[in-house]
Amino acid sequence: MKKLLLSLLLVSTSFVANAQSWTSQATGFTTALRSTVGIQIVDANNVWAIAGDASGGTAVVQEFTKTTDGGTTWVPGTINVGNTSLTIGNISAVSATTAWVSAADSTNGLGGVFKTTDGGLTWTPQNTTAFTTAGSSWCDGVHFFDANNGLAYGDPVGSNFEIYTTNDGGATWTAVPVANNPAVLASEWGYAGSFAYAGNSFWFTTSKGKIYRTTDMGLTWTKLSSPLSDFGAGVTTTNFGSLYFTDNNTGIIVGTKNTATTYKIWTTTNGGTSWSTGVVYAGFTDMCYVPGTTTLVSTSANTTSGAGSAYSQDNGVTWTSIDADVQHGVPAFLDATTGWCGGFNTDATTDGIYKFGGDLATKKFDTTKNFKISPNPANSNVTISSDKIDSCQLRVTDLMGKVVLEKTLTGLQNTIDVNSLSSGAYFFTLNADGKTETVKIIKN
Repeated sequence: MKKLLLSLLLVSTSFVANAQSWTSQATGFTTALRSTVGIQIVDANNVWAIAGDASGGTAVVQEFTKTTDGGTTWVPGTINVGNTSLTIGNISAVSATTAWVSAADSTNGLGGVFKTTDGGLTWTPQNTTAFTTAGSSWCDGVHFFDANNGLAYGDPVGSNFEIYTTNDGGATWTAVPVANNPAVLASEWGYAGSFAYAGNSFWFTTSKGKIYRTTDMGLTWTKLSSPLSDFGAGVTTTNFGSLYFTDNNTGIIVGTKNTATTYKIWTTTNGGTSWSTGVVYAGFTDMCYVPGTTTLVSTSANTTSGAGSAYSQDNGVTWTSIDADVQHGVPAFLDATTGWCGGFNTDATTDGIYKFGGDLATKKFDTTKNFKISPNPANSNVTISSDKIDSCQLRVTDLMGKVVLEKTLTGLQNTIDVNSLSSGAYFFTLNADGKTETVKIIKN
């Protein structure tokens, strides 16, 4: 059974523009329409990314690109794993010279972990006795916490997931004992690339909506429940989603539950032991955290439902646009000013990846000090007032992100007629001087 992660459908939304931006950089891939599907930032200068096929075909691509000067130049290379049918699942890098990739055949599984110590010129297989059961063993991911300590995991063989750890950079690997590896349920498997990590913690998701979590770099594992019945729609076809963590405790799930179209965000403050009640979300569904903060960056490359990017400084409650109608792939950030997101190239010298320009640590307005919006709930009119800002842009969107009203406001007080709006919830977003406030208003 093919067990690759089902890509999230991308739902469009609208946000107010701000001062953050992206700059296109050339990945150097000679084949046109190569996408960057996985980005690993080592530091502000050294970044790796793996390639995908954005041409609409099903080609297996075993390529990477790398920068050592903060993206000024990117140099592509080949990931030669000795088998052209293996799809590269993810990359984990710790320096300009050392990185690991996971690989698996989308039909038969198998695959494994491959390491480079010469900047990608050669790749050596590791842990060659693992992931060897055809049709059952899929190498779903590899992650290194530092140059020595890492883990690799794959689908169940028998009653437990295949999970291995190493403390010597991959020279030797040890299977996690059954006592430290919770048993699987019937029809439970993992999804390639569906994992998160922060510090010494790592999480991966399953087809039964479960989350496997380790806080000691893979030595011991606990099995947690989630709001979803399935993270990849492999068993429960209307349930799928992705999880993201910023530290050992704080994380979110973005996905759908019992519907294929309505997205929600769930949050946790205890590492996934429990989750909040889901809140409807109409934004872009590829995400990452700025590590160690509650700032999220979201992106979309889907021109049909809405492409663009946005960020949230309050763990997904409110969002501010970076841009719209520009195709952006999955993002990755090192800190509030250093990040990249995927794109696709047209040739070796044009496009392929975007570098962020701005500062996501800049605070948005404090809504208690700038604007007052009342009444809430509202029947026919909404009054927007401020004692310090006399000019701003107003955009009103519904829960699905559709813009229902845009207006330039002048003066310290404005009255907005909402009689024409249907009953329900709306987001009033106000923008002035590149900063925003968003308030949820209920229309009776």
